[in-house]
Amino acid sequence: MAFIDRQQLLTMGFRSLGRNVLISEKASLYNCDLIDLGDNTRIDDFCVVSGRVSIGQNVHIAVFCNVAGGEAGVTMLDFSGLAYGCQVFAQSDDYSGATLTNPTVPDKYKSEKKQPVVIGRHAIVGTKSIVFPGVVLGEGTAVGANSMVTKSTEAWSVYFGSPAKRISSRSMDLLKLEAEYLAETRGARTLEHLG
Repeated sequence: MAFIDRQQLLTMGFRSLGRNVLISEKASLYNCDLIDLGDNTRIDDFCVVSGRVSIGQNVHIAVFCNVAGGEAGVTMLDFSGLAYGCQVFAQSDDYSGATLTNPTVPDKYKSEKKQPVVIGRHAIVGTKSIVFPGVVLGEGTAVGANSMVTKSTEAWSVYFGSPAKRISSRSMDLLKLEAEYLAETRGARTLEHLG
């Protein structure tokens, strides 16, 4: 996979741009002035990221994902991730038939739901899952493949289905590994500055 070089990233006009950010040359990012990218972010081939989007540190967005922040925004906190083909929407048309739909129609004829989405620290969303407006995935949430998340989740829980339902607890052991990783990273940065 070929990534956009740092110089080009700097010219794209991101609201903020962390260190070691890897974005595929085949990804499409719109409204870069509304996008924050934390250290060690990686966005793979054929992803679309648009609107108000804030991405923390060590976040991965795998191929064929769509993160549509719109006006309300999508926030992905540290160590979270989207597996292949996930869709995350902070706004959606009214499908009841009571109003018109789609972006070609003026707002006064539509009734869009616009609510922020938060994907918590260490939350992971499985392949081809969908996250709807207003959802907050609690810290450590794991969403199984092909799930449709319409409601917020409990921290450190596993969800699956359409609509997604809680099926079990999730281990918090990874927090020990996070602490080791961050300590090692801080040590490497200190050596970098001293050298």
